[in-house]
Amino acid sequence: MEVSDTGTKPIRVLIVDDHPLFRAGIRERLESGTGAIVVIGEAGDGKQARSMVAALKPDVVLMDISMPDVNGIEATRLLRGEYPDVAIVILSAYDDAQYVHAALGAGASGYLLKTVDAHELRDSVTRVALGETTLSPPVARRVLSWVAHPTQDLPQLSDRELQVLELAAQGASNRSISNSLSLSTRTVEAHMRSIFDKLGVSSRTEAVIYALRHQWIQLSDDH
Repeated sequence: MEVSDTGTKPIRVLIVDDHPLFRAGIRERLESGTGAIVVIGEAGDGKQARSMVAALKPDVVLMDISMPDVNGIEATRLLRGEYPDVAIVILSAYDDAQYVHAALGAGASGYLLKTVDAHELRDSVTRVALGETTLSPPVARRVLSWVAHPTQDLPQLSDRELQVLELAAQGASNRSISNSLSLSTRTVEAHMRSIFDKLGVSSRTEAVIYALRHQWIQLSDDH
């Protein structure tokens, strides 16, 4: 239930998305209620979001995933480490399993689709500000599916991508990987980009940790 405007301190929200028109639409949806929610700023990417959170101290951050420089998953992970009291809700056009896994694993308090209506958005912001979680219905169904079938919706890497990732886990450079697998360096780079996209990560280290955690690869005793 949305908090009424009874003199209670409003919930301070920062919107993070690289599309100004979308940010404007989200601001309008949030501010069309009772005044219990106020938008205190807008950021165009994860890097700018970090500096604005430091300066403005919002209660809730609405975060897109796909943004230049620092993406939403990485920004969420960083902000949760630096400002654990700030609730972060992913607001994305996609409900792909890898994005949902990565977002919740990074510490997001919720995951909403960009089709969310004004009332549901305000209600979700209110609930996460109170320490609860929020998920759009399609995302909630995915999460319930994971509970029943833990490996069903995990992102799938190809055999070649697993080979590339295993070599990366051993510290091999792209050039070394290309030599080991008789591939061009450009092909190795394409495989790495595909791995990052599927796992919702932005670095080799994160990809390797993800793969090790799910026992897709193993580190040899020699490394």
